[in-house]
Amino acid sequence: MPFARLLQGKARDIARGLIVALVAGAFLAFSGAFGSGGTPLGQRLVYWIAMLVLGGLWGHVCGALVTRFIDADARPWTTAAILTMVITGPLTLGVWAATGLFFYQRLLSIGVLVNFLPAVLLITAVLSVLNIFLGRERPVETHASAPGAAPARFLERLPPKLRGARLIAVEAEDHYLRLHTDRGSDLILMRLSDALAELEGLEGAQTHRSWWVARDAVASVARGDGRAALTLDSGSDSPLTAPVSRRYARALREAGWW
Repeated sequence: MPFARLLQGKARDIARGLIVALVAGAFLAFSGAFGSGGTPLGQRLVYWIAMLVLGGLWGHVCGALVTRFIDADARPWTTAAILTMVITGPLTLGVWAATGLFFYQRLLSIGVLVNFLPAVLLITAVLSVLNIFLGRERPVETHASAPGAAPARFLERLPPKLRGARLIAVEAEDHYLRLHTDRGSDLILMRLSDALAELEGLEGAQTHRSWWVARDAVASVARGDGRAALTLDSGSDSPLTAPVSRRYARALREAGWW
């Protein structure tokens, strides 16, 4: 699988991981961790930050692979353990080579390779746990208006042919939103992130990065392979199915959606 495809849709996760790597690298440099205190501070900063950033990028590639098969929200500690094992081997080899070239301008003997394993394993385990737990997100939920309050602003965006229809779901399609109602569907030009703010006043939630679903439209839920999908009552003979992402499934389940 191409590198770019592995990282598709992961920009926010990568940014968070890089921030964690920068902070951890600075901490290790200033503390002179693992016997590095004898070298100048500037050299330690360059070394530790470079190692942590490169390790973080490698970790995201591994994470994209591991989380295809394991639900990190449901089993965070198992995911962290497996991720640590997958990352550590190749990363240890990289740290061994980089350390020799950076500090000694040559590769160290292969016999000292094992000496790097405990440090790499410890740092990888800590950062894997931090990234997994910091990355757990709750879906954006919207709430029904109080009696007598103004209706949700988003309803004003319904095209004329859908005015007065019951809104079932909102689905992102490129730069557009497809509005699913009991009278059919139509497209409007808008971002889902902006729509979520205007949907306040209707009870529902974001079930996927590309979907918002009205809670009263959920007819049933199907689960399998660690995933869930909601069957929606669209008012027609062809029910609509909305996906539930793994990162939101646990929060929606706890909120009583199924």
